[in-house]
Parts: sequence; C-alpha cells; structure tokens
Amino acid sequence: MKNRNTLQRRLVLETVRRMQNHPTADEIFREIAAENTLISKATVYRNLKILSEQGEILHIPIPNGADCFDFNTVPHYHMDCRRCGRIFDVNMPYQSDLCKKVCNPEGFLIESHQIVFYGLCPKCRAVAEQQKQNKPQAG
Repeated sequence: MKNRNTLQRRLVLETVRRMQNHPTADEIFREIAAENTLISKATVYRNLKILSEQGEILHIPIPNGADCFDFNTVPHYHMDCRRCGRIFDVNMPYQSDLCKKVCNPEGFLIESHQIVFYGLCPKCRAVAEQQKQNKPQAG
C-alpha cells in the first residue's frame, strides 16, 4: 500500500510542477483525472496536504477563494486578480524579518507569514480600461 501512495504522491507533485500556474486542488484533480481515472479527489487532496507539510510544494491560502498550490517553495508573495482569479508571483524580496516586527502583546509564537496582494492582472486591467472607454457618457 505504501508503494501505491508513493506513486500517487509523485503523480500529484509532478502535476503541480507541470501546471506551474498556482493551480487549485480541483484543477490539479481534473488534470490528473483526465489521464488517470483511478485516482480519487480525496487522494489528490490528501497528497496535496502531505506534500505541502513536507515542504515539497507551497500551499497558498486565498481568502474568499480557492486555495492554490505552488511548486516554488522559496518564500515569496503573491497577487490575486480580483477579476479572473489567477494568482501571480510578486517580484519583491521576501521580508524575512517581518514576523519580528509584529506587535505581539499576547505572546503568540509567529513562525512565518504569507501575503497576497489584490488587484487586476494586465489582461483584466486592459479589458476594464477598454470597457470604461466604451461606456457612453451620461449627460
């Protein structure tokens, strides 16, 4: 049984690496299921959890959206397009000392942080600007 789990885990890991676009668990499952109908959604989800706990992939929690996964495990930040929902890497140095700067009177043990910026990706921004220009002026 351990061998099967290892094969399934490797399949999930290879799929995340191949997709390279911050896929959700459902997108990863659909990609795998298209070629391998024997794998269940629960198996994919369980292996995503294990792979992220082992540090093989990065789990990106997205408030008000589906969590994503990233093959790039080097600490970095992300942008979430509010229109299309795609996740992008931020080209900005990771602020490793940020956790030490948090005001923490309760004594919470802060171990790490993730930051997601929200806005419009270039494609969605162009569409929004085009729609704004095409909108008839009142008056």
